[in-house]
Amino acid sequence: MPHDISLITTLAAALGLALLFGFLAVRVRLPALVGYLIAGVLLGPATPGFDADVGIASQLAEIGVMLLMFGVGLHFSVKDLLAVRRIALPGALVQILVATAMGAALAYFWGWSLGAGIVFGLSLSVASTVVLLRALEAKGVIESVNGRIAIGWLVVEDLVMVLVLVMLPAFAVIDQGTQLGEREPLWVSLSQTLGQVLVFVVLMLVVGKRVFPWLLWQVARTGSRELFTLCVVAAAVGIACGSAALFGVSFALGAFFAGMVLRESALSYRAAEESLPLRDAFSVLFFVSVGMLFDPRVLLQQPLHVLAVVMVIVLGKSIAAFILVLLFRYPLNTALTVSASLAQIGEFSFILAGLGVALGVLPVEGQNLILAGAIISIALNPLVFQAIEPLQQWARKHSKLARDLERRDDPLSELPMSVESSQLTGHVVVVGYGRVGRRIVAALRASSVRLVVADQNRELVESLREQGIHAVVGDAAEPAVLIQAHIARAASVIITTPDTFRARQMLETARALNPGIDSIVRGRSEEEAALLRHENAGKVFVAEQQLVEGMATHVLARLGERHGGPSV
Repeated sequence: MPHDISLITTLAAALGLALLFGFLAVRVRLPALVGYLIAGVLLGPATPGFDADVGIASQLAEIGVMLLMFGVGLHFSVKDLLAVRRIALPGALVQILVATAMGAALAYFWGWSLGAGIVFGLSLSVASTVVLLRALEAKGVIESVNGRIAIGWLVVEDLVMVLVLVMLPAFAVIDQGTQLGEREPLWVSLSQTLGQVLVFVVLMLVVGKRVFPWLLWQVARTGSRELFTLCVVAAAVGIACGSAALFGVSFALGAFFAGMVLRESALSYRAAEESLPLRDAFSVLFFVSVGMLFDPRVLLQQPLHVLAVVMVIVLGKSIAAFILVLLFRYPLNTALTVSASLAQIGEFSFILAGLGVALGVLPVEGQNLILAGAIISIALNPLVFQAIEPLQQWARKHSKLARDLERRDDPLSELPMSVESSQLTGHVVVVGYGRVGRRIVAALRASSVRLVVADQNRELVESLREQGIHAVVGDAAEPAVLIQAHIARAASVIITTPDTFRARQMLETARALNPGIDSIVRGRSEEEAALLRHENAGKVFVAEQQLVEGMATHVLARLGERHGGPSV
C-alpha cells in the first residue's frame, strides 16, 4: 500500500492551523480570515518548518471557489443580474480600464515593459468574488440592492478576465516582438472565446434550467438525504469542470451558472443548505492557499513598491468605483459598499499573474507584488467594510455635498407632480422591492391599498413607475427619501430589508418624521427580532416564526373541523 499522503497531511495541516490562528485572530478582534492567511504563510515554502503541498492546496481552494459561487448562483437569478446591468456592466468596464491604467503607470515608473504593465494593471483591477461574498455574508446584505450590484459588478469582471486569459498568449507573442507564424489572429481568438461563452450561457439558461431542476427533483423523491447532497455537489463541481473543459470559461463562472439554473427548482433553498458546510470548509482553504503563495521577504526588500500596489487596490480603484456609482445616481451607501467590495484582489489576479510569468510577459517581481497586495488587501477588506457606516454618517453630518450630490437633478428621487395629494394620505410606504417586497406590494395592490415604494435600485423604480406604482429611488435611512414618499401622512411603513442595522436607521428616520406611524419590520432571526422588539420597532416578522404559527394554525383548524369544534 503506498504511503504518499500529501493530500491528507496538507488538508489536516491547513484546517488545523486555520482553526488555531482564526480563533486567535477573533480573540484579538481581527477578522478570522486574517488568521487563515497567516496559517497559509506558515505552511508555505517561504517560511521554515513544515511545507504543505501548494499544488494540492490550490486545487482544494478551487473546489471552495466552485461551491461558493454555486451558492451565490442559487440566490441570484437572471432577473437579478439584468436588474443591475445598467450600472454593473459600464461600471465594471470603466473601473477595469482605470485600475489597469494606474497599474501600468506604476510599472512604467519602475522601468517595466508595456506588456508587463498591462498584465500587472489587469491583475490589480479584478476583485476576489470569494472575499466579497464572505464580507457580504458577514453583513447579511447579499440579497440587498447593494449586494446584488456588487456581485453583478464582479460577475462582469470575471467575464472580462475570461477573455483576457484567452487573449494573453497571442498578446505575449506581439509584446515580445516575434512573428505570429501559424498562430491565429487575435480577433479570431476573441471571436471564438465570445462564441464559446455565448453558447455556454445559452445552453445553461435554455437547456440547463429545465434539465437540472428536474434531476434534482427526481433525486429528492428517493427520500435519501445522502443522494440529494451528492447530487447538489456533483452538479456544482461537474458543471464547473465541464464548462471549463468544453467552453473555456472559469470554474467559478461555471459553478455560478450551475447555481442559477438550479435556482429554478423549488428545492433550491434545501440545496443551498446542504452545500453550506462544504462551502465553508473549502473557502477556508482558499485563504490558506493564498497565504502559501506569499513570500514575506518582499515586504522587506520592496516596501515602497508594496505600499504603492496596496494604494492602487484599496484606494485607487475604490475611489474610481465610488465616483462611477455616484454618477449613476445611486445613493452614498451603495457607492461606499461597491467601493469596499472592490478594495481587494484575489483568485483571477493569481491566475493572470501566473500565466503572465509563464509566458514571459510579467517579471517574477510583479507576481510577488501582486501576491503581497492580495494578502494585505484581503486582510484589510473586513475593516474597510466596517468603516462604511461611520464614514457615511460623518459625510452626511459634515458635508452638504455628500447629502445633495446623489440626489441632484434626479427625476427618480421625487414623485411626479401629477400625483394627487389624496393618493398620498393614509397610504403605506414599502421600503425595499426585493422578493419579500414584491409580494407585499402585489398583495396590497390586489386589495386596492394606496402605497409608495422606496428602493435604491433605479431600474426597479423605473419599472414600477411604468406599471403605475408610485416609487422613489434612494436610501430610506435618509429623511429626504422618506419625505418624498410622504411618510408624514402615511398610515404604515413596511421595512423589508434583511439588514437589521439599516432597518433600525430607517425606522428611526420614519418615526422622526411621523411619530405615530404603524411600523412593520422584517427580522432575519429570533435574536435580531428580539433586538428590534426591545427598541419598540413595532410588529416584527421572522420567517421561521410565521411558518410555525401558520402551520400550527392550519393543523388546529383541521383538527377542529374533524372534531366538530373550533379547536382541540
